[in-house]
Amino acid sequence: MADVKHFDEAAALASVELLFWRRGVAGTGIQDVVAATGLSRSSLYNAFGGKDELYLAAVRRYLDHRSRPMFDRLATDRRGLPGVAAFFDRLLRLRCAGEFAGWGCLVSNANADNPPPAARPLLAEHHAALRDAFAAALKDSQVKQQLRDGVEVDDAAELLTLLAYAVNLRSRSGATRAQLKAAVNAALAGLAR
Repeated sequence: MADVKHFDEAAALASVELLFWRRGVAGTGIQDVVAATGLSRSSLYNAFGGKDELYLAAVRRYLDHRSRPMFDRLATDRRGLPGVAAFFDRLLRLRCAGEFAGWGCLVSNANADNPPPAARPLLAEHHAALRDAFAAALKDSQVKQQLRDGVEVDDAAELLTLLAYAVNLRSRSGATRAQLKAAVNAALAGLAR
């Protein structure tokens, strides 16, 4: 007879996501995961595999539940540069206030750490999705003639993607919202007509 799981995998994974987000993969041991979830090692291994597989599942959950909704909202905003500014305003609010202030972004943190090699495709997927969302918003900006002459949409999208990562990392290390907002404003002013 098959082993019956007596726990909610989704709830356990949500707890693990928060743990890896806050402490990183290197700073999180399997005993930390056991303590955070209240599950035995064998239950964790049976449900998710080892620590690396659990980390990948947590990164995937973060990408699907936290990152993609923001990226989709940016890509479909249609206001152009005001939509980009609104994206950064939401990002600053999330990074500098509330329950997860000072945590940065799980994916940005992973890029700065030494994640398992198997995580690199997920990190690249996150980067591409964010860059594509910025490119969509910038194309709307171009159609609305909000961009200064000579701005290359793909290059500007990459710049804004890197800026978002920097906001995430600097917020984790204590930069203030005002400092981060000034940098965002300078970048957007450099793109605007």
